[in-house]
Amino acid sequence: MHRPLLFLDVDGPLNPYAAQPERRPDGYTTLRVPWNRGPSEEPRGLSSRLRPLRVWLNPDHGRALLRLGYELCWATTWMDDANRWIGPVLGLPELPFVDFGDALFRERPDGVHWKTVPLVDHADGRPFAWVDDEQSPLDQEYVSAHHRGPGLLHHVDPRIGLREDDFRTLSRFARSLKDPAP
Repeated sequence: MHRPLLFLDVDGPLNPYAAQPERRPDGYTTLRVPWNRGPSEEPRGLSSRLRPLRVWLNPDHGRALLRLGYELCWATTWMDDANRWIGPVLGLPELPFVDFGDALFRERPDGVHWKTVPLVDHADGRPFAWVDDEQSPLDQEYVSAHHRGPGLLHHVDPRIGLREDDFRTLSRFARSLKDPAP
């Protein structure tokens, strides 16, 4: 049996970008990422004049995520760049990522988040948890109606990022898949 998937967003859960800008949260380190963050991109246009993107990451989160019993997968606009910039700071191995392709930032008329359909398609019936700061009840309704397996949409406050309660919730969900109620 496969382990459940854990779809990880970066900005919000791992990078509490909405925290007070002058106060890095305790336990976090600051990473400065250039806006043109591709490995072979030359600086161009306005992006080369912008200050680097400030990202706060807690290195302890990597070990905590690996202990949860999931197969980790990036579900972020960073896509594969998360393996270059985020994973190493957290001590994570290279992870698969969801390529959002044409769905990236495309608003849907039904209000379902643009990530939801690609994540359900990527899971292909496997149980999953999705950690993000942008899901809504519409996304949960979509997952319930279109996903054949269990799915947990876990909202994380982007002002504080992942906390112990979040890890406990994710751990309980993973255990519930192994030990179904009698």
